[in-house]
Amino acid sequence: MLALPDGSGDKTMIRKRYMFLNEEILKAYPNIGAYMAPSLDVRRDIMAVEVPKLAMQAAVKAIEEWGYPKSRITHLVFCTTVSFDLPGHDYQLVKLLGLSPSINRFTLSQHGCFAGGTVLRLAKDIAENNRGARVLVALFGDGAAAVIIGADPDPATERPLFQLVSASQTLLPDSDGAIEGHLKEVGLTFHLLKDVPKIIAKNIEQNLVEAFEPLGISDWNSIFWIAHPGGPAILDAMEAKLGLERAKLKATRQVMTEYGNMSSACVLFILDEMRKRSAEDGKATTGEGLEWGVLYGFGPGLTVETVVLHSVAISSR
Repeated sequence: MLALPDGSGDKTMIRKRYMFLNEEILKAYPNIGAYMAPSLDVRRDIMAVEVPKLAMQAAVKAIEEWGYPKSRITHLVFCTTVSFDLPGHDYQLVKLLGLSPSINRFTLSQHGCFAGGTVLRLAKDIAENNRGARVLVALFGDGAAAVIIGADPDPATERPLFQLVSASQTLLPDSDGAIEGHLKEVGLTFHLLKDVPKIIAKNIEQNLVEAFEPLGISDWNSIFWIAHPGGPAILDAMEAKLGLERAKLKATRQVMTEYGNMSSACVLFILDEMRKRSAEDGKATTGEGLEWGVLYGFGPGLTVETVVLHSVAISSR
């Protein structure tokens, strides 16, 4: 789970599942592999079946690690950039998992890479304002991830991995058209300006100051980092601007190397990578031995999500 402040908590249960375009699919639908060939109907038909299935696999792992029956899940937040059907993938996931028909569902679409932070912000608000709520969050980009979020965890059985302390969203100035996506007959196309690394680097410190000033934190090497892997140039620009030690973005670079940019699901993959590596390396906390950290996501808009995280002592779990 991810945890909320003042003891509010949830377990971040994240698992990775993928769908590959194999030779059989490519031979059956050659227009998928042809540049700018109309292929939207084919892509939609594949996604309508596969996205809920992949989300289900990730959610099952999250629920298993959480350790409670799925009947305790009160809310579902589903996020994908490829949902075009009515009812949507959230409906299909409820059916596949056998969740309560009275579960409260929220669907986010057409957000892109920053939505990993958006879903956590939304789930945090839901959990803190609905006593006893347990929110299942499922994301699909080019990978599937799931997490359960709730406030006031049962100390005997629920063991949060991170606390969600605060979350905020902002539009970066002078960034119109920097990152755009357009749904066309050929599928979903993305367009990035070459100035994206410069725009992010120019604004990142102000985003951090606004988030961490209430905590008295201004040393960006004193916190752990969950940064969306938008690309090597962006990560290099962030490091240079903030004077970050190379190891600070190690988890992000590891996920980028293994899986590439998976859109919104990336930051949950990185959270999972960090918490597992922290345990393997004998660190004191799930955040590489550090107390405070940041989840920094960015995408179309240019929109930024900044989530302040508090890590949990591994020895107490």
